Amino acid sequence: MRIAVIGAGWAGLACAIEATRAGHLVTLFDAARMPGGRARRIDAGHNGAPLDNGQHILIGAYRETLALMRTVGVEPDDTLHRTPLSLRFADGGGLALPRMAAPLDLLVGIATARGWTWADKASLLRTALRWRRARFHCTPEATVATLCRGLTRRVMQELIEPLCVSALNTPVDESSGTVFLRVLNDALFDERGGADLLLPRVDLGALLPDAAVRWLGLRAATVRTGYRVQTLVRTDTHWQVDGEDFDRVVIAGAPWDAARLVRAATIDADDWLAVTDALRYEAIATLYADGAPALAAPMVALRTGPGAPAQFAFDRGQLGGPHGLIALVVSASELPREALEEQALAQAATQLGATRLRIVQTVIERRATFACTPGLRRPWMQIAPGLAACGDYLDGPYPATLEGAVRSGLAAARWIGP
Repeated sequence: MRIAVIGAGWAGLACAIEATRAGHLVTLFDAARMPGGRARRIDAGHNGAPLDNGQHILIGAYRETLALMRTVGVEPDDTLHRTPLSLRFADGGGLALPRMAAPLDLLVGIATARGWTWADKASLLRTALRWRRARFHCTPEATVATLCRGLTRRVMQELIEPLCVSALNTPVDESSGTVFLRVLNDALFDERGGADLLLPRVDLGALLPDAAVRWLGLRAATVRTGYRVQTLVRTDTHWQVDGEDFDRVVIAGAPWDAARLVRAATIDADDWLAVTDALRYEAIATLYADGAPALAAPMVALRTGPGAPAQFAFDRGQLGGPHGLIALVVSASELPREALEEQALAQAATQLGATRLRIVQTVIERRATFACTPGLRRPWMQIAPGLAACGDYLDGPYPATLEGAVRSGLAAARWIGP
């Protein structure tokens, strides 16, 4: 069959690759000239090294993402820095897991957490055992804050809040407890190394999109970047994308752009549009700054609070980039750019000793992820006969992550059929 995939983010790439492997003739469209969607290389660089439109983290439990990378010839061991989960701060405090089988690694990590009292450690052990007895299920209306009643303030600040904002990009008192527990189960309790942090040592384009486009091109797929699809029309037997006939169409772009195309198609999809339009979004800001001393590790947690908005700092010099370049990440950010930069620089000076930082570039994705709230109703895959959507915002087990996007793309390819 002739298949159109509209959007070359990680979901669209996964769908296009899997559909091509099934023997279909795929045409992949993307409005941007650089594939990768919200996880891509940007044109601006620093000292000859490319920057990304955001600092992304993978974890060891991202099975489908890692498998997709290998399919297109990218070896994760060469392109990702793997380290056991560590949420250590610049002062050495916090939790870090040893390289052991799960859940023994978590137990030892809790026992050896620096700066934690026995009351802190006991509260986390009791809570984790309660989650496990409940098989990592909770009521749909539960928030992460609700799940964590009984934890000490230190454990909330140094473990739960950083984990929640990095995985769900939503504050703990607004985040879905159901989704949070699912991520914890897969990462911390399901398999050895599932919680390992996988930090890119190459730009995000080299991590998957570049190789994916090459792979598709070598297998008779057509890739049209810099092309914004305008019309989607249903005929008696086919779908037309800007007048070109296709047997199936998968919309793999952002939810608001998917809604634009569905409305333009004038089909009966009011329910799907209503659910999609109801999604709320959270911002992520990545501040690239030069002049930093070497950090204690490639990724260091930061203490947040009034005037201290960043949750993590990444030493890009330890990840294949120029020495002295760091990335400060602010999730769920609502601050204006100028205030954000001023506060993050002051925070880095205080906590990292980086007193000579100079902003190189600030990237703010205002609609980086959907707000992953309790009981959230997310759009479903099939919109109409022969028309589907894929993306990290669709109904599925994961929040807005690369793994969620890839799994959605693979599911859309299976929907296309053999």
